[in-house]
Amino acid sequence: MIDVAIIEDDQDIREYLGMLIDRQPDFSCSKRFYSVESAMEPLLINPPDVLLLDITLSENTNGIQGVSQFVERGASFEIIMFSVHQDDEKIFQSLCAGACGYLTKNTPLPKILSSIKEAHQGGAPMSMEIARRVVQSFRSTPNFDLSPREKEVLLELSRGKSYRKIGESLFISEDTVRAHIRNIYRKLEVNSKAEAVAKAYQSRLL
Repeated sequence: MIDVAIIEDDQDIREYLGMLIDRQPDFSCSKRFYSVESAMEPLLINPPDVLLLDITLSENTNGIQGVSQFVERGASFEIIMFSVHQDDEKIFQSLCAGACGYLTKNTPLPKILSSIKEAHQGGAPMSMEIARRVVQSFRSTPNFDLSPREKEVLLELSRGKSYRKIGESLFISEDTVRAHIRNIYRKLEVNSKAEAVAKAYQSRLL
């Protein structure tokens, strides 16, 4: 069972989406909040597996700031941004703040559910529109000195695979996958899966 939480200030969207997710097999979604402020302590005390977080919130803290605050306080769950916005700046700010993925609010429910599963398994899900914008933002090809194996691991990571699945695909142990990913993070100067994938695409490493 994947435990999902939602932070969304539009009550209709929050309750309707929460109800739809909660009705699906292998999903639960009883944690629904209107702001980062109202969700912070409850989610840190009783964390979900995946959080869907709106960017534009009516309270003091917006979604991007919320991601940073959850990360700073050691939140153990994955965060997917859920927004009407598709501009490059908000996308990359969200990913750099620590979100593992980015979905637009017109994303169909099956894609939302599959994205939640991807995030729960260690992937970095994005809407098609967002992935296209990430690709279109590529400008340069710096040399990060990744080894051939590190590039293979990064490619598998970009496909949303978990560490276990990457190991199975490349016939290496999960510990070896983690070691390669640590090296990738160091060389790319990033701190999360989503940021590594975004920078890899931006730099035309993939």
